[in-house]
Amino acid sequence: MSNNPYANAAGKYGKTAKETTDQRDLEGQLLLKAANELQRLHDRWDEATPEDIDNVLTYNRKLWMLFFDTAIENTDNRPVDLRNNIVNLCNFIFKRSLNILSEPSREKLHVLMDINRQVAAGLMAKPATAQKVQKTDERPQGGSSTSA
Repeated sequence: MSNNPYANAAGKYGKTAKETTDQRDLEGQLLLKAANELQRLHDRWDEATPEDIDNVLTYNRKLWMLFFDTAIENTDNRPVDLRNNIVNLCNFIFKRSLNILSEPSREKLHVLMDINRQVAAGLMAKPATAQKVQKTDERPQGGSSTSA
């Protein structure tokens, strides 16, 4: 007669979870988008205005600011070494961006593109433990099979 609201909510959550991109994958996609914007800026450097340069670098900095904030604020979720590495990488990106703004040079964009692509590749790769679990789940479960 009456619908179970918990079952309905769980069903909707499950459907949404399948449709929603994994957080790591989303972060990787955003880094690739920023890397592509940096690449476009690099490729059309001679036609780029100071405003174009500022817009692309600002987008990249804002993205890295999210990583910075997460590393600083979520102290329970990540090991200290990882958080420190993220903060240090963010600081490098911020300094490089300001350096490009103060002394514009197309060549200085390479390191930002490389970092974005490398980190994106790491975020979008499946961790080895997840692959092991998946392979284990695919194997038939033990026990002895008796055939006569």
